Amino acid sequence: MGDGRLDVARVRGLFPALADGFVHTDGPAGALLPENVARAVAHAMRMPVSDRGGVFPASGRAEAIVSAARSAIADLVGGAPAGVVLGANMTTLTYQIARTLARTWRAGDEVVVSRLDHDANIRPWIQLAEEVGVLVRWAEVDIETGELPSWQYDELVTERTRLVAVTASSNAIGTLPDVAAISARAHAVGALVYIDGVHAAPHRLLDRKALGADFLALSAAKWCGPHVGAVVADPALLEQMWPDNVLPASDRVPDRFETGTPPFELLAGVPAAVDHLAGLCGEASGSRRDRLSASMAAVADYEGRLFGWLDDALRAMRHVHVLGCPEDPTPTLSFTVAGMTPRQVTSELSRRGICAWDGDYHARELFDALGVNEAGGAVRLGLLHYNTADEVGYVVDTVAALRVR
Repeated sequence: MGDGRLDVARVRGLFPALADGFVHTDGPAGALLPENVARAVAHAMRMPVSDRGGVFPASGRAEAIVSAARSAIADLVGGAPAGVVLGANMTTLTYQIARTLARTWRAGDEVVVSRLDHDANIRPWIQLAEEVGVLVRWAEVDIETGELPSWQYDELVTERTRLVAVTASSNAIGTLPDVAAISARAHAVGALVYIDGVHAAPHRLLDRKALGADFLALSAAKWCGPHVGAVVADPALLEQMWPDNVLPASDRVPDRFETGTPPFELLAGVPAAVDHLAGLCGEASGSRRDRLSASMAAVADYEGRLFGWLDDALRAMRHVHVLGCPEDPTPTLSFTVAGMTPRQVTSELSRRGICAWDGDYHARELFDALGVNEAGGAVRLGLLHYNTADEVGYVVDTVAALRVR
């Protein structure tokens, strides 16, 4: 039985990639793969797998792979398998949904986006709004705290609002907006809500209904899975939508949203990734959703303690400026170093065996608002459940030692 705690030594043993000797604080850009995921993908590539729709075993195997991926993602976010749309990545799927919804928009309608979001949950809506003649309203970030105040939606959302797009967590500074309150305001006027759950999913147990998400977008690569995306919705809502697709494609939901032949070998890794998350506390009983609930609570506790140390330590350094100070963020922060460009900082960190990103990480609107893009953005550190206290200590010491040469 699991004891509700995360044994990081055991967890790290599940990741062959950690043998490279680097400190991987680049998790927000994509998590490392545990062995069970790599094995599941390799197994699918060794097996006879055809396209779906045939009467022979290889075709049935493909159908089973897709079905298992849908079920796993549904368990991860409290959805229904019939409402799980699979695709190449979150960005591609968001464009697909945006194009489909925009057919129902009319001049004078409105959409609401936020400056906190990754551009994948901003640009598709803006571009389609421009094509149709729909007004775009912006939710602004408090540049001191990095929070996205929910009260502003009382004025932003009107009777003409058709869609509100917002992130469940910032991929740059970790902010966790009150998306349930934002969704409630949108639903009060009949608007749909599209939530980017990509960055939140590795750190918190998501519940589509509790969030108020009509659409919840995900990327398996962020939670130790392969590079595939998903959008989870109520199947009844998807039944009302008709996306572009080739004529012979299935008109069933959710298949009608999926163009071309899927990467079956990658989809085979999705259930393995969800099972990895569900098993982080060791052996436990209950449904996969129950086990995910226990594991993600342990993950939030473990990561929170490590991140609190990292955040406090960097904020205490005179030559370091940490962007924002959101309350109870996911374990991600961005910072600048006096006298050094972000690329100089990450180059020095890499030289010392630390993986970190520089730039705007597609959070361009946020970094424009914070005024750091002209200087090359910032440096991002993000923790995951395989990071250790020793690694955080090493990162802290290394950043403390950074000086202009």
